[in-house]
Amino acid sequence: MSQSSLSQRIAHPALQARVTDADSAAALIPPGSTVGMSGFTGAGYPKAVPLALAKRIEAAHAAGDPFRIKVWTGASTGPELDGALAKAKGIDFRLPYNSDPIAREQINRGEMNYFDMHLSQVAPMAWQGFLGPLDIALIEVTAILPDGSLVPSSSIGNNKTWLDRADKVILEVNRWQSEALHGMHDVYYGTALPPHRVPIPLIRPEDRIGQATFRCDPGKVIAVVETDSPDRNQPFKAPDANARAIAGHLMEFFAHEVKMGRLPSSLLPIQSGVGNIANAVLSGLMDSPFENLTAYTEVLQDGMLDLLSAGKLRMASATAFSLSPEAAETINADMARYRDRLVLRPQEISNHPELIRRLGCLAMNGMVEADIYGNVNSTHLMGSRIQNGIGGSGDFARNAYISIFMAPSTAKGGQISTIVPQVSHVDHIDQDVQIIVTEQGLADLRGLPPRSRAELVIGNCVHPAYRDMLADYYARALRDSWGKHSPTLLTEALAWHQRYIDTGSMLAPAG
Repeated sequence: MSQSSLSQRIAHPALQARVTDADSAAALIPPGSTVGMSGFTGAGYPKAVPLALAKRIEAAHAAGDPFRIKVWTGASTGPELDGALAKAKGIDFRLPYNSDPIAREQINRGEMNYFDMHLSQVAPMAWQGFLGPLDIALIEVTAILPDGSLVPSSSIGNNKTWLDRADKVILEVNRWQSEALHGMHDVYYGTALPPHRVPIPLIRPEDRIGQATFRCDPGKVIAVVETDSPDRNQPFKAPDANARAIAGHLMEFFAHEVKMGRLPSSLLPIQSGVGNIANAVLSGLMDSPFENLTAYTEVLQDGMLDLLSAGKLRMASATAFSLSPEAAETINADMARYRDRLVLRPQEISNHPELIRRLGCLAMNGMVEADIYGNVNSTHLMGSRIQNGIGGSGDFARNAYISIFMAPSTAKGGQISTIVPQVSHVDHIDQDVQIIVTEQGLADLRGLPPRSRAELVIGNCVHPAYRDMLADYYARALRDSWGKHSPTLLTEALAWHQRYIDTGSMLAPAG
């Protein structure tokens, strides 16, 4: 952790004069405000002012005064932000992605309005005005330079847009963030709305097309708060047998694609969703024959950091870190060594559909469930209870060179099959899903009509405990369904999910 002084971190004289404590800064946020906050997958979010604001909201509620705000972010944040404000019942509206358990419960009880949306669409929609005005931007930064420009911290997310759109700005300058982050970021200011859009001049993942800092009018800054707090860095579980098997199937698939001439020996830019299985797949690349890899993705995880350290990964482009505490300590202590091999971008660039398609990304994302025809549910349990959100999986799935979804074949200790007759909620239609992988095997669905997809998914991906059940269902659907293109028995397909519900507990399906 850097021990630099306040004057070194806040070098703009006028903004030095606006340094205050978190309680005073929180007092500047009125009830009913819309606040654009930094943060993406637990990295780079403000930590002091949201806690102070939650305390203020709780006091207001105790006095009988309603006090709620609208919160926009890049993606998920941390307990000091989403958790604290949700516990205080202070969030009226939230977008675009949430993983906080307290907020999740309020969303699912209908107490918090939640707009789950593709991450690439947030900044354009904010500029189009559909989301309404943005009153305040509350942004964590690493430093304020003498000219008033801002050195981003461990995520960029939508910060550029919030700083530009907001009427007022509150900054948290976090000394925990390494000063050597300066120079890692690539903040591109060339985006515009139609009819003024121009091509984005990014050809390779390593290209830098913007500047290293945020622009910010110092006159908009109403408070600066110094902090010294770590990101919410959560440990990854060691890969279990299922995760290792999924990684193994994918390595075999990539090797086959190279052999067939559909992929180069260095593959194509990798995108990986967040989580233990995604991290296990990245670890699987360590022992693979593939060299000189690149990544064009949303988050840098432990597996990518290991690949960078080993020289397997040449460079990685993302919008945020998503690291374990050990990996965060490693990179913070040696940030200068990684700076030229990592680039953090605004999420409107990291998740831009045209760039994803042109670069030819290999998209690997997790799922809640898939059905036998290749439709994928990434967000909801039993069709109505949201878990987190779609995040960037849709940005990448629809536009990737190869779109892969993966999960263990069962959940809840084997009580639930993650391959079902019909998903209870559709996030990714079958036209956007090319590969499904479980520990049982891999189904390559490219170019296959629905009936061939169903047979392949049942044969390759379903757990043996559920394979006969799904095969029997499919045989009867093929015989009895009204149409034979995608044979479905609607009532029975939906009843497959109902069998698991018993006062909120999950039960094994009837035989």
